[in-house]
Amino acid sequence: MRVAIVSDSHDRIDHLEWAIEESTKREVKRLFHCGDLISPFMLLTLAKFPGPVDFIFGNNKGDIFLLCKLLKDYPHLNLHGDEAFLEIEGIKIALVHYPKIAEQLALGKKFDYIFCGHTHKFKVWEIGITLIINPGELMGKEGPPSFVILDLKTKQWERLTLNR
Repeated sequence: MRVAIVSDSHDRIDHLEWAIEESTKREVKRLFHCGDLISPFMLLTLAKFPGPVDFIFGNNKGDIFLLCKLLKDYPHLNLHGDEAFLEIEGIKIALVHYPKIAEQLALGKKFDYIFCGHTHKFKVWEIGITLIINPGELMGKEGPPSFVILDLKTKQWERLTLNR
């Protein structure tokens, strides 16, 4: 299964739309957002993804009340709170915002993948059996907007960057 990993969109509708369009073209089946979506209006864009979406808050939570209220209209959007611990087709995945927490979780050898964000910097690394992916930022503050497409079975990944 091919999945997309995005993070730190910080209300950039255009960049999130780009990531969703590229993911859809590449037949991505599931999308993970590692935090800092921020405003509830971003759900309207996130909901354009045709498959399940798992996302967490990050350190910029925005209007939590309105966000949760709007979620009832989008059953394929799954807000997990500050972190998510999932098993998909036998593959164990953690979703956290902070890379330091990702590294600590990886030491426990319980996850195949851990997806994180926060730093706005792209990085892929391994600790033990765990592949950790920080897809960089969709915002475009620290560099060009980017995200990662990953094949969960083969561990092959590709970074996509928006060239403006």
